[in-house]
Amino acid sequence: MRLRTLTLAAASGAALLAAGVLPAHASAGTTRTAPASAREGSVSAADLLAKVTSCSQISNGKYRTDDETSATVPVCGKNGAVFWKADMDIDCDGQTTTNCNHSRDPWYQNDTAFHQSDGKPLRAESLPYIVVPSSSSIWNYSSAGIKGGGVVAVIYNNKVEYAVVGDTGPTKIIGEASYATAKALGIDPDPKTGGADSGVTYILFKNSRVSPIESHSAAVSLGDQLAKKFLADN
Repeated sequence: MRLRTLTLAAASGAALLAAGVLPAHASAGTTRTAPASAREGSVSAADLLAKVTSCSQISNGKYRTDDETSATVPVCGKNGAVFWKADMDIDCDGQTTTNCNHSRDPWYQNDTAFHQSDGKPLRAESLPYIVVPSSSSIWNYSSAGIKGGGVVAVIYNNKVEYAVVGDTGPTKIIGEASYATAKALGIDPDPKTGGADSGVTYILFKNSRVSPIESHSAAVSLGDQLAKKFLADN
């Protein structure tokens, strides 16, 4: 997890003008080298967003989106899920790869809070995952039914990408996802200058867990089921 400054956040605005190329789906049951096209599953972004237009705040306070911003983002509760609306900073932590390493990412760390089924850290370059704030007096994610490997619907620019809870970050900052998540949503994934300044919705489904955590196809399958249930229950 990095603490992106306002200077880098501003730089990402220009980067967002360039459209990303969305890779193809991988075969079921395999670990993919690139995230799938960002209309995953059968539930539309519009239908999901229609259920999160108002916030019933469950956090004891609010989060900042970057190190130098004020705290404006609450964690909100719904039936079967929690959600927040924030920016997206790029997390490149975990296994060292071509685009996620010390030379490409000045904040790089070679570990993630949650690990693959073989015990290795996650691969930010190929696995869509998000970062949750470490537990604090503001909010305790585990007490809210959020687990490592839990399914998340990440929505941006009318696109839906299913990810997993893969890492934890600072206790007062929210809004971060892996290189692969950003790329799938057409967001510049560069860990230095990429990301989105706003407009990202994160819907985390309670008491869910993808097994194995590194199988994105399993996340999409379970995510689609949980998204349908979310629409029915809210």
